[in-house]
Amino acid sequence: MTTVLAIETSCDETAAAVATGDGTGPASWTIRSSVIASQVDIHREWGGVVPELASRQHVRDLCGVVERALDDGGVGWGDLDAVAVTQGPGLVGSLLVGVAFAKSAALALGRPLVPVHHLAGHIESLFLCRPDLPLPAVVLVVSGGHTNLYHLPAAGRYELVGRTRDDAAGEAFDKVAKLLGLTYPGGPVIDRIARRGDERAIRFPVARMTHDDRAAGPATVTPPGLPRRGEGRMDFSFSGLKTAVARHLQRRRAEDPGPVTEPELADICASFQRAVIDALLDRTFEAVRRFGARGLGIAGGVSANSRLRELAQERGEKKGLPVVLPTLHLSTDNAAMIAAAGLRQLSAGVTAPLDLNADPALPLRAGGAAP
Repeated sequence: MTTVLAIETSCDETAAAVATGDGTGPASWTIRSSVIASQVDIHREWGGVVPELASRQHVRDLCGVVERALDDGGVGWGDLDAVAVTQGPGLVGSLLVGVAFAKSAALALGRPLVPVHHLAGHIESLFLCRPDLPLPAVVLVVSGGHTNLYHLPAAGRYELVGRTRDDAAGEAFDKVAKLLGLTYPGGPVIDRIARRGDERAIRFPVARMTHDDRAAGPATVTPPGLPRRGEGRMDFSFSGLKTAVARHLQRRRAEDPGPVTEPELADICASFQRAVIDALLDRTFEAVRRFGARGLGIAGGVSANSRLRELAQERGEKKGLPVVLPTLHLSTDNAAMIAAAGLRQLSAGVTAPLDLNADPALPLRAGGAAP
């Protein structure tokens, strides 16, 4: 068995985990500990993550978080066989804290350093919950910073088939929450308020992609049977939806300058949330159909949304398709998922030299993050 210490500091969560596994793959992966120090309370008063504050807090928290992870996992430094760390993407200052710590630990211990792509971690979190996730699969990674759609033809291979052209879904939740005068982070707040509203009360528009994106961005794989001119149909766009909410509020305030009532707020939240979810699931299930996927996974912070989880499972049941969602602990940023991706990388012989650098725009290659 290989024992790995994993470090995650890509944004505003300081996390460490200890995991064990062998060459047989996810069925052997065991998370022995997973510790997260959240910075939500620090950034809430600013309405979003302040990069400099985030990196400074990582410096304060990381040593204690790692020590707690080792204690909870019942291992000592000498029991570790490798150190895995998020290399990117993310906030560069935050990433540098974790990478510097991991390099120092690997050097002091004389152990391999394993680079992990943050999104590969989210994808591999699904295998922690269901090691036998049927392949080929389609996986939607949806969070505050990313909304990407991947085809997994085989274990450890990630082919990008769709991406957001502007705001990520989680970012749209945060921005709309701010428009409505709600607190940060917006996703959980809107999710909670939306339960009291009518999700069909307001018909907010959802962007439909009909051509390829002329703006620079990572290349995507064209689904079988889709002509080249149809590239981009698996892409997402949420900036227009955010603008539609803003215009709705402007029209409403022009008619009635009084404050938005609680029932109105609930209807706006529910209608906005349903528009986001419809956009996410329509494209995701279309990708499932075009790639002939046998399994579907949804990961990332937005996968914690209760309505998204409910509707995804409903659609999956109707189509006889297994839908895998991570536990709530594994949905948001954590180091357990980095440990899983690290074990995958290590079994493939992927390690990094000690001059590894953080990369805030690190691409996710088909076979994972390169050293």
